[in-house]
Amino acid sequence: MPSDKICKTVHQYNKTPVSEEDMQKLLDIAKDYQKVKNYVYARYGGIGSLSKIYPGYTAQNEMTSSGYREILGMPAVYFYLAVFDALADIKKQWSGTKSRVVKLVNKNEGFTEEEKHYLRFLLKVSNAFEAVLNQKPVELAARIQKQYQELAEKVDAEKLHRYLCRKIRKYHIKLHTDVADVFSIAERAYRYADHGIYISIKEKRKRVFIPLTDNNQYRCQLRVKLYPQEKCIEIKVPVNVAIHSHEDYLEQVGVAFGFHTMLTTDKGRCYGKELGRYQSEYSDWMQKQASSYSRNKENNAGRKKYYAKKRRLEEHLHSYINQELNRFLVIEKPKTVYIVKLPKPQVRGYNKKINYSITQWKRGYIRKRLTQKCMEQSIEIVEVLGKEISMECSKCGKLGMKAEGQFICPACGYRAEEKTNTACNVKKRGLGDGILY
Repeated sequence: MPSDKICKTVHQYNKTPVSEEDMQKLLDIAKDYQKVKNYVYARYGGIGSLSKIYPGYTAQNEMTSSGYREILGMPAVYFYLAVFDALADIKKQWSGTKSRVVKLVNKNEGFTEEEKHYLRFLLKVSNAFEAVLNQKPVELAARIQKQYQELAEKVDAEKLHRYLCRKIRKYHIKLHTDVADVFSIAERAYRYADHGIYISIKEKRKRVFIPLTDNNQYRCQLRVKLYPQEKCIEIKVPVNVAIHSHEDYLEQVGVAFGFHTMLTTDKGRCYGKELGRYQSEYSDWMQKQASSYSRNKENNAGRKKYYAKKRRLEEHLHSYINQELNRFLVIEKPKTVYIVKLPKPQVRGYNKKINYSITQWKRGYIRKRLTQKCMEQSIEIVEVLGKEISMECSKCGKLGMKAEGQFICPACGYRAEEKTNTACNVKKRGLGDGILY
């Protein structure tokens, strides 16, 4: 991608209801897509196939010679996309497993620093990792082999190999998908024309025509999501958009996120003051619907209305968040935005209603949209460490107290809104003036 471009996802929708016949033809592709992915998960998701999934061409060649595509009668343009989609999922799964084991290794007080270093080496070097899991001698390139030998001589390698194998058996699972209503589509499998899109199906030289609500045309890999009950489809398109630069965007802005007020700046300006009300209405309704559903699972004829209202509430909330983020950028004109890592929701506690509301907090969506908008406007985002950041006085650096949304510092007498004080500390730490814990 060019350095002056950034990728964003746009959506296209059908203009008229998709006929049952055409929808079934698309569902046939999606079901085959699911079968191929599950086949790849089962065949290449284990430790014996680690050498085949990077970069993946070995797996591709084996899938070609397996004859599975001919058994399904699936067009090659969909078959290979499904294969590489599945391989990407497997790689992601392995990355997650390794990250989890690394955290366990770092927290294990029974290991010496040399043992932790050795285990981290195995988890980082793919060939060594594969050899250990498959009970094979570790054979690497000459330079890396020498480094491995030096590390192995300082530890009980056999004991650590058994530990690593136990953790992988415990935490790594083979993937499986039950989703049979989505598939990717390459450029040569569709054609835009007649205010719509022609999509290839399993019949040779045949395509189904879907009229669209817009006349935009793209030339890239698309993602098609099917909604058979509503007779609708959704097309997701990755688009490279130009990055804008603003000469008057010069401010350094510290930001504190909140549940009731979306964000507060170090100057005390607030954006998204109604977010708490919208989120409370959404979470209260969701909690009520969840309770009603659990009591009446056998009689849920109203699920279509439930999903329709849920979608409306989410769209209303997302629209408000984007509106306030746009207002924030226009008013603040930031060159750099300093943010702290968002807190995790409380898992256990006495007030279940509060906990449920926090789990519905759209903090991930807010962060995602802020990041996207800043990238599009050439605005830098800097993360700062957040330990005790809300309890530290932004004037003198001493620890203070919070009461009814106010921050009070007994040492210097400073008083301010809690979020304003936090935003000031975020900016200080981002600029390097604060204490980094």
